[in-house]
Amino acid sequence: MSASNPRIVVLGSVNMDLITRTPSLPDPGETVLGTAFTTSPGGKGSNQAIAAAKAGAAVSFIGAVGDDEFGKTLRRTLTGAGVDDRALRTAAGSSGIAAITVDDHAENSIVVVAGANERVRDLTADDLAVIADADILLCQLEIPVDTVVIAFEYARSHRVVTMLNPSPVQDLPDALVAATDVLVVNEAEETRLGGRVNEVAHVITTLGARGSRYRGSESFEVAAPSVDAVDTTGAGDAFAGALAACWFDGPRSAVEWACIAGSFAATRPGASTSSGTRADIDALRDAATG
Repeated sequence: MSASNPRIVVLGSVNMDLITRTPSLPDPGETVLGTAFTTSPGGKGSNQAIAAAKAGAAVSFIGAVGDDEFGKTLRRTLTGAGVDDRALRTAAGSSGIAAITVDDHAENSIVVVAGANERVRDLTADDLAVIADADILLCQLEIPVDTVVIAFEYARSHRVVTMLNPSPVQDLPDALVAATDVLVVNEAEETRLGGRVNEVAHVITTLGARGSRYRGSESFEVAAPSVDAVDTTGAGDAFAGALAACWFDGPRSAVEWACIAGSFAATRPGASTSSGTRADIDALRDAATG
């Protein structure tokens, strides 16, 4: 990765993750015994913001937490990672939560309750000013999609690169697709979106342990380094944050580095806590290339 320091704005969710470890994921109607329980700051928006900041970018976050104890912890987690929280509002009521179950094979299932994230339905003049001053706007779909559309169209009008991770996957409004420069999806999301992905200039598909592929100014695949996976919960978010942090190095370099970042995150438990620093990612890259 180069020494570039892009200005990234993440508009998205911030949750408290409630994590249960269990030998296997339960089937519908099945009760299984868990082996451990922890709480950990998460939310796709927060995870990606923290990953981008740890990877070397200057990151600001737009979103909302509740006025509960979780909200205080979530804010401290963002600022502790170096993320600017001045556009993070506090809303009355509960913060968002995610109930996560992780099995002994590092597979997971997740249920998200939006809480304060559902209240991110407008963008203030200060929010828009933060977006206009950015190099990249990175969004997901754990906040109201209409807000994402407004943000992307505004960013486009100010020549800010728009990067979308459409998760949880849903039908995308035409206006959102038209305003998206870079689409980051996994294989299931790519299948669900079908031909819509071909309407975006740059598409990166994560392939789990196999790596990732890119379609845009060229087409290529990148293999992931072999690691001992512990928890894949935060791997996709670490990938997206690192991708944004080095996007201006060019698609190939950015995808290769993001793939290593995602692999590193899979070696550690948690979501926001699992992403690596620039030094961590570089060390794994060096080890993988011998």
